[in-house]
Amino acid sequence: MADTHQRPADRYSPLYFLASLGAGGITVSFFMFLMFWVPHPGRPVPIFEDISAAFATGGTALQAAIAVAVVGIALFAFLNVKSLLWNLSAYRAFRETEGYTALRNSNAETTLLAMPLALAMTVNAMFIVGLVFVPGLWSIVEYLFPLAMIAFAAIGWQAFRLIGDFLGRVLAKGGLFDVTAHNSFAQLLPAFAVSMVAVGFAAPAAMSTAPVTVGVSLILSTFLGIAAILYTLFAATTAVSSMLQHGTAREAGPTLMIVVPIVTVLGIMFLRQNHGLHTTFGVHGGDGQTMIFLARLLGIQIVFLGLGAVVLRAQGYFDDFVMGTKTSPGSYALVCPAVALSVMLHFFTNKGLVAAGLIAKFGVAYWALSGLAIAAQIVAIALVWRLGRQHFGTRTALAVPAE
Repeated sequence: MADTHQRPADRYSPLYFLASLGAGGITVSFFMFLMFWVPHPGRPVPIFEDISAAFATGGTALQAAIAVAVVGIALFAFLNVKSLLWNLSAYRAFRETEGYTALRNSNAETTLLAMPLALAMTVNAMFIVGLVFVPGLWSIVEYLFPLAMIAFAAIGWQAFRLIGDFLGRVLAKGGLFDVTAHNSFAQLLPAFAVSMVAVGFAAPAAMSTAPVTVGVSLILSTFLGIAAILYTLFAATTAVSSMLQHGTAREAGPTLMIVVPIVTVLGIMFLRQNHGLHTTFGVHGGDGQTMIFLARLLGIQIVFLGLGAVVLRAQGYFDDFVMGTKTSPGSYALVCPAVALSVMLHFFTNKGLVAAGLIAKFGVAYWALSGLAIAAQIVAIALVWRLGRQHFGTRTALAVPAE
């Protein structure tokens, strides 16, 4: 007898790659605990040995924070990979359907960029897993950086091929792009994918001591970062015009906040580049400059978070697609802004305010801001749990045709 029950996720969309992306982002948010609370002298990031030493000698609060971070990283890295593998399998089956052909000939073709976006996030998440759980990794890290850049180059090539197919189709001939359906920030997904590859390329600039590796990292991440910024500006400008005429597409409403993760990812890219320029090429920047830079980025994020919240509330999006019975794969786009805000608040607090001497580390103001970052992280975790139940755990009865 045929199965008469179906999960929402059984109606596949490439946007389900955002489920993997969200889990990977939460992995990064847990790493922030270790990044800024565990001492790691002489290294830009904490490694297994630093974490073990801090747990052995630290107080109860630090030990609890390390335990939460390690468990969180392990759990969400597992969910990240699990969701990625499921998506890759489902995507291969989806390519054989008429729905895929229709998607490749519509505005929604850019949703395919969710795949390289998720792949790039998984590479970043796996690097964090290696730092946290693999003893002695730092002794061979210089050999890993070229391999990581090769992986990001392959993902970047895939992303640009998909972007090229889309732009080649819609720009070569008129009338192939539905401007009336451009009433959201969904077309910023390619920029998000490219920016994720860019921040991956920038990692060796912050961590390597080999000038050639740092130089290649700086140049390639700069190219990709500029490409992401230009694409963001172009797609956002044209989308605003359509939204003013036709209103915001309801199911694509969460994309109004996609600027938030793009800003966080590119902000981290610039910080990594600045660190590499300082340690390898002697270019010096002040802590005050970094504080203002991060404050500007945070300001942009707050504006777009507010915009998205106003529109989604007016449309009743949360009541229907998050807390209600309706489902949309695009709901997973809500996880990214929460994660991105959490990570940005950690950087603004530590690399901005503390480094500039404006607040004391582990003081009242410090914990107030860190508490906001943790609150945003909890929102992201709650969304992943809720959306997972909605899309992957709920089965609804299908109509049985009459014999």
